[in-house]
Amino acid sequence: MSTARRSAGLLLFRVTDTGGERDVEVLIGHMGGPFWAGREAAAWSVPKGEYGSEEGAEAAARREFTEELGVPVPPGDWIALGDSRQRSGKTVTVWALEAELDVASVVPGTFTMEWPRGSGVQQEFPEMDRFAWCTPEQAVERLVAGQRVFVDRLRARGAGRPPPPTRSAQVGGGRLARPVALRSA
Repeated sequence: MSTARRSAGLLLFRVTDTGGERDVEVLIGHMGGPFWAGREAAAWSVPKGEYGSEEGAEAAARREFTEELGVPVPPGDWIALGDSRQRSGKTVTVWALEAELDVASVVPGTFTMEWPRGSGVQQEFPEMDRFAWCTPEQAVERLVAGQRVFVDRLRARGAGRPPPPTRSAQVGGGRLARPVALRSA
């Protein structure tokens, strides 16, 4: 049995049209808890979380999205953005999904930890304390370094530009999913 840590997540995006230029915005969350308080740069994340061998990456991405945002995953076709190995050694797998989500409707999940450390006092903190729709440039500044690649991969797939009729998506361990149409807004 492998002890490698794995996380899976879902990056929502929406197509924008500003001044005749089509692009995307992505939904990311600011990590909660005292360590991340007051930090902006490299303190945001794709909604994601760890999973074990008893759960598939897609199921984990769906579960974590719902836990971290407190809302169900919007309907639509998932676009595989692949894996990225983080500095910690954890492998993160992310999918993208074109969907609208009102950040005011989000009710973030929470975690409990001793704070201040060594005090014996348990406090509850949101897993993510706020969410924002960001341009790719804003997202790259805000995201932790190991997740920036997913924004680049989304743009490389043509999100925000008029798409070809269909694209094939790879899911999880390299198996092909049905063709995924990238819809225009």
